[in-house]
Amino acid sequence: MPLLLDDRLYLGTSTRPEYLQFKYANRHGLVTGATGTGKTVSLQIMAEGLSRAGVPVFCADVKGDLSGIAVAGEPKDFLTKRAGDIGFDDYSFEAFPTIFWDLFGRQGHPIRTTVSEMGPLLFSRLLDLNDTQEGLLNIAFKLADDEGLLLLDLKDLRALLVNMGERAKEISTTYGNVSTASLGAIQRALLVLEQQQGDLFFGERALSIADMMRTAIDGRGYISVLAADELMQTPKLYATFLLWMLSELFEELPEVGNPDKPKLVFFFDEAHLLFDDPPKALLDKIEQVVKLVRSKGVGVYFVTQNPADMPESVLAQLGNRVQHALRAYTPREQKAVRVAADTFRPNPAFDTEEVITQLGVGEALVSVLEDKGVPSMVGRTMMRPPSSRLGPILPEERAAIIAKSPVASLYDEMIDRESAFEVLKRKADTRQQAEEEKRPTPSNNRSSQRETAVESATKQFARTVARELGNALVRGILGSLRRGS
Repeated sequence: MPLLLDDRLYLGTSTRPEYLQFKYANRHGLVTGATGTGKTVSLQIMAEGLSRAGVPVFCADVKGDLSGIAVAGEPKDFLTKRAGDIGFDDYSFEAFPTIFWDLFGRQGHPIRTTVSEMGPLLFSRLLDLNDTQEGLLNIAFKLADDEGLLLLDLKDLRALLVNMGERAKEISTTYGNVSTASLGAIQRALLVLEQQQGDLFFGERALSIADMMRTAIDGRGYISVLAADELMQTPKLYATFLLWMLSELFEELPEVGNPDKPKLVFFFDEAHLLFDDPPKALLDKIEQVVKLVRSKGVGVYFVTQNPADMPESVLAQLGNRVQHALRAYTPREQKAVRVAADTFRPNPAFDTEEVITQLGVGEALVSVLEDKGVPSMVGRTMMRPPSSRLGPILPEERAAIIAKSPVASLYDEMIDRESAFEVLKRKADTRQQAEEEKRPTPSNNRSSQRETAVESATKQFARTVARELGNALVRGILGSLRRGS
C-alpha cells in the first residue's frame, strides 16, 4: 500500500484503502472522538502526509504529544502489526521539518501580534467585555486611527484609555459617550490578562504569516507546532489567538480558486472553545471566515470530542470527517452519538450509530470528499500508524530543533518602537512644561499657589501614563489591522 500518491494521502484501510484527496483537502474537515481514542494520532498522520506533499501545516499541541512529529519513530511491535494488518507495505520511519512556537517563548519561538492587528472585535472577546464596554473599545481604536497612534502592546492601550479618561468630555462630543465606569472595567480586564501573561502576546516583531508557510530544502512542508499545554490554562486566550491567526490567513493570502493541493492546512484542536457562547457578531464572522478562507487555499480541520460542539452552519462546511469512538452511557451522550452518526453518508453494511460506540483505539469512521466533491460512504477504518514518534520529545531534543529553526533569532527579542504610549507621554510632558512656564511667580496669595484644573489634569495624566508602563488604517473581516510598513 503506497503511503503517498501524487494526488492523495493514505489514511488507513476499511474494506478498501481510504485516501484524502489533496484537491479537496482545502474543503475543511473534522476530527472527533472521546479522550484517548486516537484523535491526536489521526491529526499526526494527516500532518505527516500533507508535509510529504509539500503542504505546510499548523497545529496546536495541547498535551505535548504532537512534538514527536519532529523526530523519527521507532519500530514497535504494535505499530508494525498494525501496518501488516492493513497492508501498509512501505511503512517506514522519518522525522518531519518542524518549527516550534510558544506564546510564552519557553517551548518554542514567541508568537506576537499587535493590539491594532487584533482589532476591537477579537480584543473584546478576549477581555470578555459587555456590549457597552465593547462600544467604548471601538471608540478607542477609532480614536487611535484618527490621531495616528500606534497600538502595539498593552501599555499603548492603557495609555490611550487614560488619555480618553482625561479628555472624556471632548471625545464624548465627537465619538460617543465615554463612561468612566466602562474605562475602569476595561482597565481591570487588561490587568487580568496581564496576570495570565497575555501581555507577552502583544508587541513586535509581529508574526509574519509567511513564516508559517515554509517548505524545507527537500520540498516537504514545515509543520508549525504551537506548544499549547500552558496556554490551555487560559482557554479564551487560546481560542482568540487561533481565531486571530485564521483571520490573518484570510486577510493576507491571495485568492487561488481550487488548487491541486492546499497552500496551508490549519488544525484547530479543542475547537469547542471557539464556540463557547460567542457573541452573535463574532460567530457570524467565524462562519464567514471558514466559508471564504478555502478560496485562499487554506484547509481548516477542527478537532473536538463531538460534532455537536460545532454550529450547524460551520459543520456543513466540513467535508472530510474522521470520527473516533464516543461513549453512550447517558441520554445526553446517546443523543451526541446520534448527532455524530447523522453527519455521515450511511453505509448499508453496518449501523453507523452503533459502530461509533464500538470502535477500538486507532479505529475511526472515515468519510472524505471524492470525485466532484461528493462525500464517500462512511467506512470503518483502521488508521495507519505514524512514521514519526508517538508521544512527546525530550527537552534537549526540542532545544536542538529550535536552535536550527529557519526562524531562529527572528522573533526571540521583543522590539519596542515609538507608539501610543511614548507619543501620549511626550504630549503630556509638553503640556505640563508649557503650563509651568506660564505660571506666575509664586507669592503669598493663596490663589496663585493653587494649581489650575488644567495643570492638575495634565500632571495626573503624565503620572498615570508613566505608572502604566509595564511589561488611515483599514481593518479586515475580523477587525484585524492590515500591517503597514
